[in-house]
Amino acid sequence: MSPDSTPTTPTDRLAQPGVILLVHPADGPLVQVHTGTASLELAAPIGENTAFNTGSIAKQITAYLCVRAAHDGLLTLDRPVHDILPNFRILDVTVADLIRHRGGIRDAETLLSLAGFRDLDHYTADDLLQLAYRQQRRAVEPGRFLYSNTGYLLLAEILTQIHGAGLQQIADRQVFAPRSMTATRFKTDPREVIPGAAASYHVTAGGWQHQQRPVTLPGPGSLWSTAADLDRWLEHLWEEWSGSADDGLPYERHVEYQPSDHPPFTYGPGLYADPRPGRAAVFHYGHEQGFSAAAHLTRTGLRIICLSNHDGIAADQVAAAARAELAHTLEADLSKLLHRQPGPPPTVADRSGTDMPHFPLGTYACDEVPGTLRLTLSNSSLYLWRRGTPDRLTRTGAATYAANGYTLTLPTAPADDGAPTPDSFILDLDRAPGLQYLRRSD
Repeated sequence: MSPDSTPTTPTDRLAQPGVILLVHPADGPLVQVHTGTASLELAAPIGENTAFNTGSIAKQITAYLCVRAAHDGLLTLDRPVHDILPNFRILDVTVADLIRHRGGIRDAETLLSLAGFRDLDHYTADDLLQLAYRQQRRAVEPGRFLYSNTGYLLLAEILTQIHGAGLQQIADRQVFAPRSMTATRFKTDPREVIPGAAASYHVTAGGWQHQQRPVTLPGPGSLWSTAADLDRWLEHLWEEWSGSADDGLPYERHVEYQPSDHPPFTYGPGLYADPRPGRAAVFHYGHEQGFSAAAHLTRTGLRIICLSNHDGIAADQVAAAARAELAHTLEADLSKLLHRQPGPPPTVADRSGTDMPHFPLGTYACDEVPGTLRLTLSNSSLYLWRRGTPDRLTRTGAATYAANGYTLTLPTAPADDGAPTPDSFILDLDRAPGLQYLRRSD
């Protein structure tokens, strides 16, 4: 294959990444299909033992370890986080708040670009914890759902504190080893070798590109596993669920499920849930560094797992199709997904003002995020500078502006015939709202 070709020929399945799909009824044999390549460089096909980065599916393991610690008397779920992690400054946030994404904790990875990090920069879990420790107040009112990977990073740190061991050691002792999940582990170092691991890829007009980054964040993610191992985990979860004295959701006695960001689904111990009569199920999806994953468990014990290393094939969509169809045409459906024509290369934020003259309006800082931002005016357009490059802001209201993934709000509407010269503004990122930036005097 030449470097300039785009691999879309259906007859060459080893020319592109792919997926594995496992369907396992409680009272029947499992069905598993897989297609595509785990490593394009080595032409290694995806197989039953291929390990994938499962992203946020890790949250249900982390939450389970917290519930188990509470059961064993090591942790009280309504205990303030500050009591365990003194550097955490929001005093009324509890462990249960973090589990249910109700702590109002801004997602620290979302803040990295404001702190000067670029997409391929290396950063650690400790770097993100330090950003979390800068937060002085909830980003949203108490009780409101705000999905936060940082909340689960804090949970991993809490588990480390109370057990005196790392998350991988705790999970291996309490979850992986007892259930023969021998291919599953939390990756704690980007240099660590995962046996049988797939690489993830993104298709471009010129071929394939790697999607992995030199980052591992065990707790909210960085869980590597196979479809078979995740099936063992969901089997355990179903046994716990079906064996409970009440007819509620898994571990509901420990962590109450509450409304989530995707109604009518609720969220509890690292799991979304469909609580509607006749549809009871729990699930979670993961998207991390070009990988995607889906793990779905119904009240009847049906388990559906899908793992993908092709960032153009979403595992949750394949799993949803399997739930809807459960037909014998799964392999044909997977083939159609794999061999569709790729779309145009993804668009990027508008930075067209880089080579145009800019009139500086001020430099701004936020006490909850390191680094500074700048506002400039160029060709009648407002620009926000971060990491040395400008985002052109589109005016969406009298005093509001939008760019890729965030909204900027000025304290007052600027005059129509003059440039705004604000002393402050509010920056609302998708998972990090309510950041107040003040003009620096220097």
